[in-house]
Amino acid sequence: MLPFESIEEASMSLGRNLTFGETLWFNYTADKSDFYLYCHNTIFLIIFYSLVPLPMVMIELLRSKKFEIYKLQPKTTLTLSEMMECYRKVLMTFVFAVGPLQLFSYPIIEWVGIRTSLPLPSASEVFWQLVVYFVVEDYANYWLHRMLHHYKWGYDKIHSVHHEYVAPISFAAPYAHWAEIIILGLASFLGPLLVPCHMFTFLLWFVLRQIEAIETHSGYEFPWSPSKYIPFYGGAIYHDYHHFVGESCHSNFASVFTYCDYIYGTDKGYRYQKEAFEKRREKLRMEEKVNGSAPLFKSE
Repeated sequence: MLPFESIEEASMSLGRNLTFGETLWFNYTADKSDFYLYCHNTIFLIIFYSLVPLPMVMIELLRSKKFEIYKLQPKTTLTLSEMMECYRKVLMTFVFAVGPLQLFSYPIIEWVGIRTSLPLPSASEVFWQLVVYFVVEDYANYWLHRMLHHYKWGYDKIHSVHHEYVAPISFAAPYAHWAEIIILGLASFLGPLLVPCHMFTFLLWFVLRQIEAIETHSGYEFPWSPSKYIPFYGGAIYHDYHHFVGESCHSNFASVFTYCDYIYGTDKGYRYQKEAFEKRREKLRMEEKVNGSAPLFKSE
């Protein structure tokens, strides 16, 4: 809840007029508690999880030759009912795992100083904090994820649920055992705990992280994706290999970038397979031009 009763009072306190964004923030948050604003995190996760994968669902159902060549494992297909079943199970996890996590984590968020007051952070502050959060989360997630594969009990009892999808789909990005949601969720919270931010940045961070996870689980590697321009970004092809190999995979543990796997030597198998994969894809593209149809190929 903001400490100002009016926009004029807020402007006087800041010594300037509110920006358009600050005016919107004031009008929406002035009479709402900090805990209520914090709970928007779960609401936004459900909304974006429900909407962002829809284009990929349509592409998957249409099976257009135009997109087929970008599908990483085109011999694996799912029906609409199968995808909706995945969606239903994830929503149940959000309600029974993410919801309680929100409830019990709020005192920590309050303690580290995630603020809701004005002024809003500058664009540069938001950008650099997000960069820190992605790097910190990626490093922590690498070791937690690797641990779930290293210990057989952790894989069999927890992580194997996520690997039920050998060929990932967008709706399967957060599809996991409730314990894994909590374990890997710690990596997502670590950045804001180390570098506290404004609630706006906090909410934006989790939305972007969700969108990124949806992309890497999409099962498609599009050459026009803006994420292609992010340094050291793994993308869908990087994580698809991890799912394709499954339990025996000792490669590609990082969630976003490739530097951890490179530094710790857990990308050697992937690098070899990717080279073979790209050569085969180029061959299939040439065949498509000759034959006028999109051939099927499989990640190897």
